[in-house]
Parts: sequence; structure tokens; C-alpha cells
Amino acid sequence: MKRLFSLLLTAVLLVSTFSAPASALSIAVTINVYNWGQYIADGTDDSLDVIDAFEEAYPNIKVNYMTFDSNESMYTKLKAGGSTFDVIVPSDYMVQKLAQEGMLEELDFSNIPNYKYIDDSFKNLSYDPDNLYSVPYTWGCVGLIYNTQYVDPEDVGSWDLLWNEKYAGKILMFDNPRDAFAIAEARLGYSINTEDPTLLTLSANLLREQKPLVQAYVMDQIFDKMQRGEAWIAPYYAGDYLTMVEENPDLEFCFPEEGFNLFVDALCIPKGAEHKTEAEIFINFLLDPEICAQNLEYLGYSAASSAAKELMDPELAENPVAYPDEETLARGSAFMSLSQQGSQEMDSLWLTVKTADTATTVYLIMTVAAIGLVVFLWIFFKVRKRKRKARRCAKWKSA
Repeated sequence: MKRLFSLLLTAVLLVSTFSAPASALSIAVTINVYNWGQYIADGTDDSLDVIDAFEEAYPNIKVNYMTFDSNESMYTKLKAGGSTFDVIVPSDYMVQKLAQEGMLEELDFSNIPNYKYIDDSFKNLSYDPDNLYSVPYTWGCVGLIYNTQYVDPEDVGSWDLLWNEKYAGKILMFDNPRDAFAIAEARLGYSINTEDPTLLTLSANLLREQKPLVQAYVMDQIFDKMQRGEAWIAPYYAGDYLTMVEENPDLEFCFPEEGFNLFVDALCIPKGAEHKTEAEIFINFLLDPEICAQNLEYLGYSAASSAAKELMDPELAENPVAYPDEETLARGSAFMSLSQQGSQEMDSLWLTVKTADTATTVYLIMTVAAIGLVVFLWIFFKVRKRKRKARRCAKWKSA
């Protein structure tokens, strides 16, 4: 449902005028926002440009917007230092990890009055039980996206589809260990939060078996590949499917029978943020029901606010992919933060998965090279021996 921008902006300005701290309205600053790719309405397809609307509402706060493609790459960037961010959007388990490592600021909710619109079911969750460090941005599920023009419906329903040799070369896979291992673990019947080295090894073995069938390990690139029909099958997020299907109506979504990841992506402020108050004002803006509704209408992701959901186009608000029924949701599981040892074990095994073919190829090349060298040396010494013998014979004959 599209609304007149002028009316929206008027409402936003009224809200912001009464809720923004005076300091934020008088000092010009730029906040650095670090979010997932394609994860905010940007004005395309007749959508609201959220950042432009925010900068209109708060002329002295500019937004420098940057993107990442996985929780792990975001974490690595934060851990390495050298970059300052004011707002980040990690997933639930990463919020927990960042909080445990002292990498998040506690939020001042007096600057985030719109937090009152977040449903109680999305508060006091296990990754932030006291609601100190995060507010929900979106939530959703991971499932299978497939092209009905090429994929037999009899093959759909299970994560087995990602290992089906009929579709070799047309299968995409997550390019991050946590999501990839979760799929293997679910297929094998294990917890997606297991740290058991034996179970992680078995999961890695399953991922290695899949590798010859995989066209590419991807994240954001999945949009183009699936929309253009370059690939036919991919695991990905339900919200992104709803965006993709608008471009390619042959795409369908499946919640695998073995279970899947049910996630919340949250708005947080990293430790040492230079503009914490302004960051909280930006977070508050995103939680405004009108802004949230239009933002998530564009994204296709699910709202943690019933007030926002009521303002959405009913076609989205009632979509069973965006808002699955209770029976479907019961098969979902949330990620928990793994221990450092568990994370290192998974990362190490993931490296063996990604380099499996490379390692085999290098071994074969080295083996062939070694055999070639042995043959060359054998021929060289044999020829040299014959030449020596010929010289001795020639010398004897001349004598």
C-alpha cells in the first residue's frame, strides 16, 4: 500500500520534533550505518527512500550507509577495528556474541520511544534477555527457493533438493559457515547449534559431498542468478524470496520438512560509537509504525510490530511465506552464539569444504609432476650412461 509521501513526511516531522533531543537538532553530524545488502527501502519501485526521509526529518543528521553480506564478515570488520560504525544490524546469535565480548553499547530507550510498538513476543529473547543492546528490525525464516520451470515438484519438500544430482550445476549454496552447516545439520537430524566435533565433522562431510553439484557459493549474488534463471535452486531468506518473485514469477518457496533457521535481525550500536544519541534517533525512526510498514513492504521481511503490520498491504501482511502459521513456525529453530572453540571448529571445517576440490587438484598436479620428474631423470641418466658407453667404445676402437 503506497501512501502520499508529503503526508508521511509531515507526520514524521511532527513525531521527530517532539521526540528528538535538542542536541541532535542543533549539531550537524554524520552517522555510519552498517547493514545487510538490499536491506532498506531506497526509493526504487515506488518505495519510500528511508534514508532520504530520515535526513529530511533531521536535517543535521546525515547517513553514511554501508553494507555487508554475512554476520561473520560484519563481525570480522568490527573486530579488526579501523572503522567506526554507529548503527549495525546483526542477527540474533551475533547480537549475543557481540554482547558477550563487550562490543555493544547499552541502549538509552529514552531516545527510542517507538520501542513501545515492538510486540512483547519479540522482547526478552534469549540472545538479549534484558533488552539491553538491541531492538528488532525484522524477522524471518530460511528456506528453499526453486524455479518451477525446471525443478520437479516431486523433488521439493526437503533439504535433500540441494543434494539432488539431477540439478547439478544449477544449485547455489550459502557462502558462510553458520547457514551452510545449519542446513547439513538439519538434514542429518542434528541441532543447528551443536558444537559436538563429531557431528560437525559429519556435517562437513555432507557439505563436501554436495560441492560437486554446486554452481557457486553466494550471498547477495543469489538475486541475479535466481531471477535470471542462471540457477534453479538456492537456500535463502523468505523476505528476499518475496522480492525475487516479483521479478521472476516462476520462483517458489519451501519450508523444508527437517526444520530451518528462524531468525531476528536487530538494530544495535557498537561499542565506542561516536554518535550514540543520533544513532538511537535513527533506530527510533525505523521503529515508527508508518516507516516500518513502508520499509518492510519493500523488503518483504516480517515486522516485529503489530502496529506496523496493520498498516501494510494485506497481500503482504497475510502472506504465508512472510508470516507462516504456527505449525510451520514450530519447525523453526533460532541460532545461539557458539563458543569460541565451537566457532573455530566450524570455521576450520568450512575451510576444508571450500578448498576440497582445490586440495585434490593440487595433490594430483604434484603427483603427476613428481612422476614426470622421476621419468625425466630416469631417461636423462639412461641417455647419459649410453653416451658414456659409446665414448668408451669409440676410444677403444681408435686404440
